[in-house]
Amino acid sequence: MKKLKLFALTTVALMGVAGVANAAEVGKMLLPDDYVGISFWIVTMACMAATVFFFLERSSVPAQWRVSITVAGLVTGVAFIHYLYMREYWVNYGESPTVYRYIDWLITVPLLMLEFYFVLSAVNKANSRIFWRLLLGSIVMLVGGYIGETSGMKILGFIVGMAGWFYILYEVFSGEAGKMAAKSGNKALVTAFGAMRMIVTVGWAIYPLGYVFGNLLGAADAGAMNIIYNAADFLNKIAFGLIIWAAAMSQPGRAKK
Repeated sequence: MKKLKLFALTTVALMGVAGVANAAEVGKMLLPDDYVGISFWIVTMACMAATVFFFLERSSVPAQWRVSITVAGLVTGVAFIHYLYMREYWVNYGESPTVYRYIDWLITVPLLMLEFYFVLSAVNKANSRIFWRLLLGSIVMLVGGYIGETSGMKILGFIVGMAGWFYILYEVFSGEAGKMAAKSGNKALVTAFGAMRMIVTVGWAIYPLGYVFGNLLGAADAGAMNIIYNAADFLNKIAFGLIIWAAAMSQPGRAKK
């Protein structure tokens, strides 16, 4: 009964947000041959479904994993709201919703990075320095990318953004976070941490590649880049959270269904 109530409340809240977003429409509709707009819509609905799922499942995992599941739901919930606006912007103007996308990333990417700290804390006490280093690396990466995409400092922005990304990779592979995961002795954590690192390495590589081809070389059109970015967000937000959920569900102490 509690899950049913939570499902109803979460769904109503998300539908209410969708109604507010749709009220701001200029008036155009998503056309069946607008594949870029359709990709926005698919990710929108997927993020809504994932948000409901994560909040419903929060009470099923061990107590120490609930912060991680809550954050996973916040990530997809924030993405759902922003994708509503990004879809409408594309449908009405046929241009990349760069500002909306970076607003979304500025909230969701630091949360995703902090998931490394939260999953470590679910198994063993983690040093708070890991929290702040991952947060700093994600902000540097995003600020650099935004400056590069919205100003004439494209090369500088790219360098700063890549520096932030490499710092994150160092921390989760060879830094304190990576070493702590390896020494945890928890098989589920090690497996989940490894999969999360692969998403941050391979999945996130799509963004700098898109930056190079779209902004530095001008070899990719806005439509193609948005479809690729949308697919990457699907993987990097929803799959990321599902990996954490799977690890949490494999731990002893989870609630009986």
